[in-house]
Amino acid sequence: MPARSTSPFIGELEPITESDDALRAILDQAELPPLLPALAYATGDMSLLREDLRPDPLMFLMPNAGLTDEQAAAARELALGALVRFRDGGCVAAPVPSDDDVLRIMEFAVGGTDMAAYLPLLEEELGHAGEDRRAPTWRKDDVAPDVPFRVAVIGAGMSGLLTAHRLTQAGVDHVVFEKNDDVGGTWYENTYPGCRVDNPNHAYSYSFAQRHDWPNHYSTQPVLHEYFGACADALGLRDTIRFRTEVESAVWSDEDLRWTLTVRGPSGTSVEQFDAVVSAVGQLNRPNLPTTIPGYGSFEGPAFHSARWDASVDLAGKRVAVIGTGASAMQLIPEIAPTVGELLVFQRTPAWMGPTPDYHDEVSDALQWLYGHLPSYAEWNRFCIFWRLGDGAIAGVTVDPEWDGKGESVSVINDMMRLMLTEYVAAEFAGRPELADACTPHYPVGAKRIVRDNGIWARTLTRDNVRVLDGGGIQAITPKGIVTADGTEEVVDVIIYGTGFTASKFLTPMSVKGEGGLDLHEHWAGDARAYLGVTIPHFPNLFCLYGPNTNIVVNGSIVYFSECGVRYILGLLGLVLARGAKAVDVRQDVHDRFNVQVDAENRRMAWGASEVNSWYKNDHGRVAQNWPFTLLEYWQRTQSPNPEDYELLG
Repeated sequence: MPARSTSPFIGELEPITESDDALRAILDQAELPPLLPALAYATGDMSLLREDLRPDPLMFLMPNAGLTDEQAAAARELALGALVRFRDGGCVAAPVPSDDDVLRIMEFAVGGTDMAAYLPLLEEELGHAGEDRRAPTWRKDDVAPDVPFRVAVIGAGMSGLLTAHRLTQAGVDHVVFEKNDDVGGTWYENTYPGCRVDNPNHAYSYSFAQRHDWPNHYSTQPVLHEYFGACADALGLRDTIRFRTEVESAVWSDEDLRWTLTVRGPSGTSVEQFDAVVSAVGQLNRPNLPTTIPGYGSFEGPAFHSARWDASVDLAGKRVAVIGTGASAMQLIPEIAPTVGELLVFQRTPAWMGPTPDYHDEVSDALQWLYGHLPSYAEWNRFCIFWRLGDGAIAGVTVDPEWDGKGESVSVINDMMRLMLTEYVAAEFAGRPELADACTPHYPVGAKRIVRDNGIWARTLTRDNVRVLDGGGIQAITPKGIVTADGTEEVVDVIIYGTGFTASKFLTPMSVKGEGGLDLHEHWAGDARAYLGVTIPHFPNLFCLYGPNTNIVVNGSIVYFSECGVRYILGLLGLVLARGAKAVDVRQDVHDRFNVQVDAENRRMAWGASEVNSWYKNDHGRVAQNWPFTLLEYWQRTQSPNPEDYELLG
């Protein structure tokens, strides 16, 4: 069994003292996919991996990974026997399994075969000796002790805090600039009712700062804001952060080979120099307001974006209009519907809903017990989530060029997904066929963001005080309300814009100028590109996190991507310092070849093949947001930089 996690939020495993009956009751609530793998890993008993109890890889999204009730009962009984023996043996874990055994356990956990390529990634996730394998492998005092080197990190959200932590581990001087007065980024700014993550917490959290005491399976905004604040405290990061300070511009000097930043803070504007800049501003941080609607801005009542929620506005008894039914709107609408007098929902394009019965549920005491008592159960659960929501799902959104889905599906698997989700919508809106029609998408599953639902959407839209209107047909916004497609003016008291973010406008509103004064935004011309989402030719020592083409649709957690990206950035900084250089610049041909591959692969995915409107595409119609390859490939390509991909300067 690996040593306890290095996470500041996890202590030693508790000894098992519960009776057989108590253990049986606990196992009745266990998530099954990680259960037998964790026990096999902890006890060394490979006989627990019975072939008749292997999860069905095609049913991995279903409860118990497709195991029948009889199979589930047999798995729990088998687990009970192993857990009792482990308890009676003094809770002494077996030696760390061999690679062959870990691979066997892994293939059983996901119900598949040929998983050898994932073995190094899994071992990194498990942390056999409690180590943090994504930490920097070098320290500045060792590679360049006498070389001054200072890094600016822009943003103290999830990626910015991660960067600060890794720079601290490497002993690199740095400053984090944060425009808000606290950490957390999007989880600080988005305070609308119902705001929560749509990724299970064991995946949406740092690998080195796991928690076993998440209150919900999918945490709410206050919990996540608290988590990132606790990470900043536990890792000692706050002293490096300048709050209420925004970076206005970054200018590269070809002579000094350094960046000059103009920053505006509480004491005014100042200019500072840095050797490298890491942009951790994210993609979903600037609200997209529907300024193209005629009359926008003329409404006389309160009007605000979901990401700039105005808590001073009392919605009780009011007639409220919400424009948009994306992820944020589908979270806030059910929260305010019972309070308002009447709610008008303006929907342009419905979203596919992924059935998630536990979306609002608390984590049971039984699961909390398993995380704190059964060795590696939490780690195997994290890996099962990684697979279920990651590379195990990507085949379902990959285009089959021989398949004719008439614009509604891209392959036979994708069509099966469409049929299942269509049946879900029909069942949810049983007796209300007009709402079922309005809420059934006619584009492939995966072409737009899939939202989670536990039945609350149908319960909300079928309320007597809720109406669904055609958001794509809004003619105008007036001082008193909204003019609908048929020319009717709906008089309302409040307008809420659930219209998403300007995701494709990377690094805005900063001004960034690179070699020869090249303006980044003019250079991109609305079509942002970067190598591995991190580096841009002619902008030396400028690194992006959650940059172009690093968003995920069905496959994974952005925290995972940021951890991979930060390790890659630290590798580049280590290369610069070890070689006695000043800066690193990605080669144009390497960058261009990579982007050709990305574009070609994105066209093979549902989100690239479909014509449906989506924030995944920029104004040029190109998918500038999404990573189309596997999570494994991003991990492999960012483990360490290839020096031949770069030119060293100075």
